[in-house]
Amino acid sequence: MHAMQYELTLPAAYDMDAIRARVAAKGHLLDDGEGLGLKAYLMRERGEHGSPVNQYAPFYLWNTVEGMNSFLWGGGFQGLSDDFGRPSVRQWTGLAYEEGGAVGSRARVAVRRRRPVPDGVELGAFTADMAGETRRLAGADGALLAAAAVDTSRWELVHFSLWAHDTPKAEGDVFQVLHLSAPGLDRLPRGRQW
Repeated sequence: MHAMQYELTLPAAYDMDAIRARVAAKGHLLDDGEGLGLKAYLMRERGEHGSPVNQYAPFYLWNTVEGMNSFLWGGGFQGLSDDFGRPSVRQWTGLAYEEGGAVGSRARVAVRRRRPVPDGVELGAFTADMAGETRRLAGADGALLAAAAVDTSRWELVHFSLWAHDTPKAEGDVFQVLHLSAPGLDRLPRGRQW
């Protein structure tokens, strides 16, 4: 499993209905994306759920590197780059993935928490703890799924979770889910990824 996200931070006065309309028109294009576990079309609005910014920030879980590369080098990402400028794309290697009791429900919000992997920790024990945290998140009331991944170039951990209600039991940045493309969700490997 590979996680990926880019963020488009937009002006404070930006009409976020334009993002909603874009996703309504184009979101379905990855509903059968090859190699894609899921794409959560995420948006934050300034002043909602504690967000300081307006932001469009899709989050992906890929089953294959080939699928991720096909998206990045193909028309989908080029269209976004043409419209907004080419954003920096963050990538993380998968550590754990778990489904929650609300899987199959409509995703209303997502929570993303990024934090550094502390210096001096024993990496095996730390990542095992993060896999346990992923299970705990997925077991919370209203959770559809939870995933953990790490960027070893920055030694940064990301936890990502989807929720069926507006009051997630997770800490981090809260995003509205505008659409969910999940053609390969059933093929994402469960549990620890090592």
